[in-house]
Amino acid sequence: MSVPRTGRILALPDDDGDGRADRAIPVLEGLDLPHGLAFHAGALYVAETGRILRVAYDPATRQAVGAPSVVVPDLPGRGAHWTRTIAFGPDGRLYVSVGSSCNNCEERDPRRAAITRYQADGTGGAPFATGLRNAVGLAFRPGRDELWATVNGRDWLGDDRPAEYVTRVEPGGFYGWPACHWDMDGLFPDPDLGRPERCREVARPSLLYQPHSAPLGLVFYDGAQFPAEYRGDLFVALHGSWNRSTPVGYTVIRVRLDGGTPRAEDFAVGWLDGRRGWGRPVDLAVAPDGSLFLSDDQQGLVYRIRYRGR
Repeated sequence: MSVPRTGRILALPDDDGDGRADRAIPVLEGLDLPHGLAFHAGALYVAETGRILRVAYDPATRQAVGAPSVVVPDLPGRGAHWTRTIAFGPDGRLYVSVGSSCNNCEERDPRRAAITRYQADGTGGAPFATGLRNAVGLAFRPGRDELWATVNGRDWLGDDRPAEYVTRVEPGGFYGWPACHWDMDGLFPDPDLGRPERCREVARPSLLYQPHSAPLGLVFYDGAQFPAEYRGDLFVALHGSWNRSTPVGYTVIRVRLDGGTPRAEDFAVGWLDGRRGWGRPVDLAVAPDGSLFLSDDQQGLVYRIRYRGR
């Protein structure tokens, strides 16, 4: 797991199989806001805020082997959205999400508010999708050539605009930011930077969701511990609002993808006590035994969610 504020990558082994980490093993330290992690061809890729590293990794010792090398040296760093998320597709290429530098502005660097696709060695970078203000979560749907993302909308347009969304990302798709946004009634031009002509070019997201919920990590469920009807569904961590008059989010939702239009429902709740959010879900992973791991960056915890039967 990555711990951005301390610049560390940690391995959390469970050698005795009791569902709890036995210890925390430092894999890499001294990094600049590391966030996204991905394994590919026996190597661990790490997305710092301004570059992507690759290092050989020994799963037996949970240690990096040798010094990391720089794969992509010049990502636009920091800004209002400093996390960098990475994923490898079925094509063996590296997909990199960089959020906007601001709440709402015209970016000079086309890699911001966009997903860029590279070869695994960091060469050949080219735009994959644009107009994505902050696509924090990336995941490929198992068995399909589909990249999905969570996207956070802009702030300061009121409690109920614009919508957050979870979407299948279409190659070459333009998703509107900063000129156009979605709410539950449809697409509307931004009041500050709106260009109605550009709204005609905007791709429609797969699933619109409650504004300011702050969707972050997502994972497709490919385990066998949960009932069969969960397999292939998408779980999304909602970090929770920070500036809404009535807080929302602070949950994990399940997005059903079994035919037709994606449908969302609450899956794990309880981190919002009235108006006080005491925990903030961040990211998800499917454990080898089919349970779910969920990180919480307010409590500094990783939860394990298991199915016990009806």
